[in-house]
Amino acid sequence: MEVGILAYGGYIPQSRLQRSEIAKAHSWFNPGLNGLAKGERAMANWDEDSVTMAVEAARDCLADSDRGDVSAVYMASTSFPFMDRQNAGIVADALNLSSSLQTLDFASSQRAGSAGLSTALQVAKGGSGPILFTTAEKRQTKAASPLEFTSGDGAAAFLVGQGKVIARLIGSHTEAVDFVDHFRGEGEAYDYNWEERWIRDEGYLKIVPSAISALLSETGVKAEDITTFCFPVAARGVAAMLAKKLGLPESAVADNLQATCGETGTAHSMVMLAHAIENSKPGDKILVASFGQGSDALLFEVTEEINSLSPRKGVSGHLARRYAETNYGKFLAFHNLINLERGIRAETDKKTGLTTLYRNKGMTQAMIGGQCSQCGTAQFPKSNMCVNENCGAIGTQEDYPFAERLSKVNSFTADRLTYSPDPPAYYGMIQFEEGGRLMSDFTDISPETDIQVGMPMRMMFRIKDYDDKRGFRRYFWKAAPADASNKGE
Repeated sequence: MEVGILAYGGYIPQSRLQRSEIAKAHSWFNPGLNGLAKGERAMANWDEDSVTMAVEAARDCLADSDRGDVSAVYMASTSFPFMDRQNAGIVADALNLSSSLQTLDFASSQRAGSAGLSTALQVAKGGSGPILFTTAEKRQTKAASPLEFTSGDGAAAFLVGQGKVIARLIGSHTEAVDFVDHFRGEGEAYDYNWEERWIRDEGYLKIVPSAISALLSETGVKAEDITTFCFPVAARGVAAMLAKKLGLPESAVADNLQATCGETGTAHSMVMLAHAIENSKPGDKILVASFGQGSDALLFEVTEEINSLSPRKGVSGHLARRYAETNYGKFLAFHNLINLERGIRAETDKKTGLTTLYRNKGMTQAMIGGQCSQCGTAQFPKSNMCVNENCGAIGTQEDYPFAERLSKVNSFTADRLTYSPDPPAYYGMIQFEEGGRLMSDFTDISPETDIQVGMPMRMMFRIKDYDDKRGFRRYFWKAAPADASNKGE
């Protein structure tokens, strides 16, 4: 039975920092940065990290899939929020998946994304149930560095397994080479990068061709038959140079999304792969290669099943969902790159009781409420008594997931007295269409958002609080404008 990709998903944050604003701030120091000032980079909100973005990409991926069939969740990143807590486990919880599955994190390399997908595909060959693989990145970059311009935040997700695959795996090959183009040591916040020309000539143009040539030789596929070539490097012209060296068609070189998104680190090869699949047709051959202490090369052929896959937002939909951010100071604050005076109200101790967190994680991380088995009334949070005044039954509450249910605004306020990293704090009462209501924080409210009573909202998994004293963060669900987050628009 064929193994490959059963479904895909993507996520790009809605804010796009204009690179011209970064250049304005730093060109006095380094005028050469003006050469990088074109376009925009994806900028995560203050309450987003690699885990929350991975959850959104996974939700997009699982739009028409049975979550009960998922046998494992793998996640790849070099910007995990937790170094000693399984981040893939948080993703699995947020998706309300069974606890009877395997969770695994991949890290420590810019090819962790491709390595994670390769591993998932190899495991799937053994006959396991579908595996959800997701990868996301929110990297810290030094101010006035080229990486600050060329990086971006984002995520991708794939459901892999056997059966009706939309893209079958033709083959894969890995070259493991300890070529250090950059590194980040223990306890360091930023990458240290080496000279670009040397990386291009000795790294990209020697190591990557070895991996791709071996893959083409092993599979018997001719270079000229490749439809799309995905290579996730921001450096201009490198992918085209590789294509020419390998004999790949010039037309096959995929957009690296540098103008509209930026390079999303270890996730970027997978973001480009998701973008390629959503623009593909049956018979297309997609070659994706990565780079980082070697190179992974994977080759897929799109099948007729792509025509049966339900619409999803994907990478293109999230790229279209954008707000042009011109406040560079906000970017610095959201990425913890500036020591900002946040005021006395921000000094409240955010310590999380881990016992309480565990006992309530179904409510907080999976957003499970209750539904009365006698009258059908839905409510959040779940309680022992039905809230329906005409029912009031005791002990009839059954689990009822709210995360995927649409709601509407009943009331709202914008509060500048309550502390928020992005004032004012927006919150209000939302009413779910199938019943149940919640006083909820709002997120992704841009200056262009016109909040109104009756406005459709969708729940999004976000950071609720940061405990900077202990290095912990607590997650919960927030309401966002549905037209800014719905799938399959």
